[in-house]
Amino acid sequence: MALLWSIGALLACLCAANAMTDPVIVTMPNEVVNITETSVRLSCNLTNPTSPVTGSHWEKDGKIIENSANTKPDTVIQYTISKADLQSGGVYYCVFLTSPKVNSSIEVKVLPHVKAYKHSEQGNENDKGVLTCTCQSYPLPTDWQWFKVIGDKKTLITNGTERYEVRSTPDKSILSIGELDIEKDAGDYECLATNEVGSSSDKIQLRVRSRLAALWPFLGIVAEVIILVTVIFIYEKRRKPDEITDDDDSGAAPLKSNAATNHKDQNVRQRNCN
Repeated sequence: MALLWSIGALLACLCAANAMTDPVIVTMPNEVVNITETSVRLSCNLTNPTSPVTGSHWEKDGKIIENSANTKPDTVIQYTISKADLQSGGVYYCVFLTSPKVNSSIEVKVLPHVKAYKHSEQGNENDKGVLTCTCQSYPLPTDWQWFKVIGDKKTLITNGTERYEVRSTPDKSILSIGELDIEKDAGDYECLATNEVGSSSDKIQLRVRSRLAALWPFLGIVAEVIILVTVIFIYEKRRKPDEITDDDDSGAAPLKSNAATNHKDQNVRQRNCN
């Protein structure tokens, strides 16, 4: 029994010794929550490296950040984000090139960036209307909401009520409206996304057209054709009597000329006889 206790104590001492010699990276800050889109400085401090440091760099989204690589044996490295916004939000890793290499992470969290797929949508009366919003930020939204906006008043749209259906994923939300009504459904809508940092929104204007609106171009063409045919018909109708009169006049003129010629010939004969 005493032997077992001695072995256990020895193992505990070895574990404690290993823990004392394991590399430790202290990050500063541990996490960034930025709602003002200001600059942020990230810092990592490596202690107890297992081997000499031959270099370091910073990574984001699995790629080395440009101009962050360093070949110096520094155990303290820093990286500055000029503006913590949509593009800069994410998980950053400070990497020290030891054997084996070691790293630690710092999360940079920003407000959601919501964008309407189209800021103006059109739909026909009694058809289905579809409005879409997307969000690309870190972290992604955990909640989506839709509102009908009338002036300064916003009315929350509840999924499954009346003709509304809301389908959402972390990076997208779709509002479907069945059997569009010109009076009830036309107007402004707002999509709002919320993550652990805060909320952001965007607006979409929905126009609802009468079903007959789609026929207006065709009816316009038909009307133009009818007008054109009517003008041609009237023109032809008025032109034909004038042509007939002209033809009659041109036929009568030679007859009159012949009669005058015959009368002159008779006068000449009578003179000769005398």
